[in-house]
Amino acid sequence: MRKAKLLSATASVAFLVTATVADAQQFGSAAEAKAMLEKAIAEVKANEAAAIEKFKKGEAGYKDRDLYVFCFDAKTGTVTAHPSLIGTDIRVLKDKTGKVIGEDIFAAAKDGTITTVDYFFPKPGGTEPIAKQSFVTKVGGQGCAVGYYK
Repeated sequence: MRKAKLLSATASVAFLVTATVADAQQFGSAAEAKAMLEKAIAEVKANEAAAIEKFKKGEAGYKDRDLYVFCFDAKTGTVTAHPSLIGTDIRVLKDKTGKVIGEDIFAAAKDGTITTVDYFFPKPGGTEPIAKQSFVTKVGGQGCAVGYYK
């Protein structure tokens, strides 16, 4: 009887660990988001127009689970690469609290520096805003970022 309970408890723990690991693998980490942005910086430096096209299509590893590169014109704020916001002025984007988060993202885009901006934003295909942090920089004429859900 004790052996059966022990086996049952062990199986339950193994299931919970497996489920937790599987859930974690569905979402990108901070390190993965920053690495994707660093790769995107090199891509923009090599050929800005081609890079934006790759980001829009999620090609060459620029779409991985919930991670993706988004960019905006560094002068006008017009989104140039994003799963759903192309053509939008990033500076007017608000989070669920009404905070204008786009202004923070726009202001954070500085040449040669990667900074972070925290906000709430729905996952691609979703509507419920989730805590998110984006790594943001400016490269060429673009402000670019990669965010991950906390």
